[in-house]
Amino acid sequence: MKTECPVCGAEVELAADAVQGELLECPECGTELEVISVNPPVVQEAPQEEEDWGQ
Repeated sequence: MKTECPVCGAEVELAADAVQGELLECPECGTELEVISVNPPVVQEAPQEEEDWGQ
């Protein structure tokens, strides 16, 4: 399965067993991507995790 990086437009290959919510890295720009859908294959830039300071 192939899709396009939403940041740089590069082709991104999804593994045959990819699942929704899986994180991967764009091979061109290195952006962390999240699989939104596998049929059709769609990815978006993964949300940045924020520090949890326990407050």
